[in-house]
Amino acid sequence: MRSYKITEFGKPLEAIEEPTPEPTGTEVLLKVEACGVCHSDLHLWHGVFKMANGVEVDVTTRGITIPHTLGHEVVGEVVALGPEAKGVTVGDKRLVYTWIGCGDCAVCRAGDENLCDAPRSIGIRRAGGYADHVLLPHGDCLIDYAGVPAELACLYACSGVTVYNALGKLQPLSKADHVLLVGAGGLGLMAIKIARALGDPTIIAADIDEAKRNAALDAGAAHVVDAGSAEAAAEVIALSGGGVKGAIDLVGAPASAAFAIGAIRRGGTVVFVGLYGGGITISLPLFPFRSMTLTGSYVGNLRQTKDLIRLAQEGRIEPIPYETRPLDAAPQALQDLEAGRVLGRVVLTP
Repeated sequence: MRSYKITEFGKPLEAIEEPTPEPTGTEVLLKVEACGVCHSDLHLWHGVFKMANGVEVDVTTRGITIPHTLGHEVVGEVVALGPEAKGVTVGDKRLVYTWIGCGDCAVCRAGDENLCDAPRSIGIRRAGGYADHVLLPHGDCLIDYAGVPAELACLYACSGVTVYNALGKLQPLSKADHVLLVGAGGLGLMAIKIARALGDPTIIAADIDEAKRNAALDAGAAHVVDAGSAEAAAEVIALSGGGVKGAIDLVGAPASAAFAIGAIRRGGTVVFVGLYGGGITISLPLFPFRSMTLTGSYVGNLRQTKDLIRLAQEGRIEPIPYETRPLDAAPQALQDLEAGRVLGRVVLTP
């Protein structure tokens, strides 16, 4: 088996050849056909998450060890089964539901494995899809994506279900409602496409990069705003006739958070998704005065992922721009993503 692993944080991924794992118990072995390169991979690659007041959280304190294989947007073909594996057969083509929990805690029993405190997430806590094979703990995490190209389907495992969940926190939505998307990278473009199937609100997309703003217009945004402008929030308020119903911060930086909060109307909601890092100071009286809601959203659960795939299979979600690269391009793909040289998404195809 060939994989690209983090062997030293911040250093180029290293190609590793090792025996292909053999599934035992309930395990399922998948031959990887496509794996998306996600922005959150950058944080794992560097080994830290930036918190408020300059504090950095080392990922090794959160159960992540190196060498480690990234890649949590995975589709592939089932090639081997443990003796107790259920739900799939050899030859099945499946999307991996990445956000596998312990299966026993209260949130897992409620169907929200993505919020489990003892996760077994593929590409996060377990070896992921920057490889030609990936070993899964069971077959319940596999979803039939028939009718959707593999290179596109893999993107719904994280970027797709992430914005699907975030948009859900703003429901109900209609064309009369305005939604601000802060960030027009892969997540932003995905949100524009998925929003059409979830009430078709009027989308205002904001980014500091002109090329990404243009991509947002091409994807279907009604308006775009330069997020780096001092008048950005005022422009959004004018475009929306008094402020947006909801804003989704896909960046997660101090400036993007302040911008999103400043652009919502009274009674509006800001959903924080991005993981760039940092912190903000906010006056507590603003919460009752503006009756605003600030909330977070972390990927999505299995039910939401299945619902999203069904929408894609029904043709209700247009594809976002993506480019395919061979597995050996994984180190460069991470570097290109970090440097802002990627429009849409990069998908690795072993």
